[in-house]
Amino acid sequence: MTNTNTNGMTYAEAGVDIDAGNALVERIKPAAAATKRAGVASGLGGFGGLFDLKAAGFVDPVLVAATDGVGTKLRIAIDAGNVDGVGVDLVAMCVNDLVCQGAEPLFFLDYFATGKLELDQAARIIEGIAKGCAASGCALIGGETAEMPGMYPAGDFDLAGFSVGAMERGTALPAGVAAGDVLLGLTSDGVHSNGYSLVRRIVEASGLGWGDACPWGQGTLGEALLTPTRLYVKAALAAINAGGVHGFAHITGGGLTENLPRVFPDGLGCTVDLDAWDLPPVFKWLADVGNMDAGEMLKTFNTGVGMAVVVAADAVADVIAALEGEGQTVIPLGHVTEGQGVTYKGALL
Repeated sequence: MTNTNTNGMTYAEAGVDIDAGNALVERIKPAAAATKRAGVASGLGGFGGLFDLKAAGFVDPVLVAATDGVGTKLRIAIDAGNVDGVGVDLVAMCVNDLVCQGAEPLFFLDYFATGKLELDQAARIIEGIAKGCAASGCALIGGETAEMPGMYPAGDFDLAGFSVGAMERGTALPAGVAAGDVLLGLTSDGVHSNGYSLVRRIVEASGLGWGDACPWGQGTLGEALLTPTRLYVKAALAAINAGGVHGFAHITGGGLTENLPRVFPDGLGCTVDLDAWDLPPVFKWLADVGNMDAGEMLKTFNTGVGMAVVVAADAVADVIAALEGEGQTVIPLGHVTEGQGVTYKGALL
């Protein structure tokens, strides 16, 4: 006997709109297509993305993979209604790590999860991802948009990113780091994507809202704190090609204090001259309102240095020229020394 007493339930009534997901894919296809590079062998819409390493020019490649997120900077983006830059942040957090290994980023995939898919919001985020990929020479070849009702409050979302790069065998970094090497810094574009749990507490203590005027610059406080993470890929690859680069350190969570030692072998550390650069106003404000001392700042935030480069002393001029040729501002941070950890001289605050 056939049961005709059905309830007519649909996936859409359960909160998942497949048509909206399909519309998103169609909307972002032009942005993804703009990131196409040598080696891309498929477009969006398949069950996986294809990439041809030989077509990308590699002879004996070693693959390098990285994954990351944007952290609680997303909370500010959601609350301020300004999501256009977090896609760039997502890409930067992955590809800036890849180049520290000596790898050229090749392709990127994203994971975007939300309770209810809002087409315009999602498209703006993924178009930001595509912008970051294009600026890094990295192809956006796929991703996942997950609509999960009941998992996220209204308007909330989460982001994760995955990037794969490659290098020729035997060219991995760090390599050859020695006492006497010069330490160069590349300036950051603000707080980047680390330390935002503390940033949000400091802002709360200040009594300001995201729409209030920025205390240290133009625009609103939210806009200033949502400045996207700087992309260092093309500059780093140019520096490698110039010769004499022994390592890179992406200055993320842990600041200079925790990230610089990751480049050094046992028995080596470095001396950093804090007088070599001016602490950017955003960090002066955070330190003042949060009553933070220099040591805490240096192990929490990038303090104005988003990437460090370890260079042989006789190659410094060529490497600086390569970095500046890609639009970077170079800081003479210090030197590699015998010993362990980071020794600071001068004053940050």
